[in-house]
Amino acid sequence: MQKRLVRKLDLEKAIAQIAPHPSPKAYLEQYTITPEVAAEILFTAAYIYNDITDKKVADLGCGTGRLAIAAALLGAEEVVGVDIDKIAIKQAVINAEKLGVKAKTSWVTASIEVIRGSFDTVLQNPPFGVQKRGTDLKFLEKALQIGRRVYSLHKSVRAAGRQKAVPSPFLERSIERNGGEIKAISFLLMNIPHMFAFHQKRVHRFPVNLYVIERKNKRFIEQQKGKVSS
Repeated sequence: MQKRLVRKLDLEKAIAQIAPHPSPKAYLEQYTITPEVAAEILFTAAYIYNDITDKKVADLGCGTGRLAIAAALLGAEEVVGVDIDKIAIKQAVINAEKLGVKAKTSWVTASIEVIRGSFDTVLQNPPFGVQKRGTDLKFLEKALQIGRRVYSLHKSVRAAGRQKAVPSPFLERSIERNGGEIKAISFLLMNIPHMFAFHQKRVHRFPVNLYVIERKNKRFIEQQKGKVSS
């Protein structure tokens, strides 16, 4: 059994060892999640909601595997990472072997639309839809199709300039439409270094929200689909 990390600082240090994408693409919004934010997501999932240890976990848009590998380090039974970029997946395989979780992780080079199956937990840091509008909604839809509980990172809605987690009405409607219910929202700060030519700052610091979403029962979802089709 994989030894589970207990201290958040230990997890942050482990995540920091996971190499980022060697040649990120702006149109795919390939921004590497910071160790601090990744650790916060995993600790929320593992120790507040008990959704990691001995669970089947999927990481949609996994990049080089930071969330997926961290889940394996915290005792997930099985972790599947999915990304459309073969370079990212190749690096994820290397990272998983380096961190000692190769046997517990599987990696799929594909669009998230092709993924089937059932998972206890879905983790995702999806594109925010800046480069291609609606991309974040596709990730939410797929996550709720395959996952019982979803942890999804999205742009923060500012509340009168205050640092406060406020749900996006747009995301709320999409989550409800796809059979999900928001259980909690957390306010986090993300740092992005200067990566692309259009970046003007050495480090861009911006607020994000972590949505904890639970899928409602199948009967409810079928009823909602019936309303839409009728």
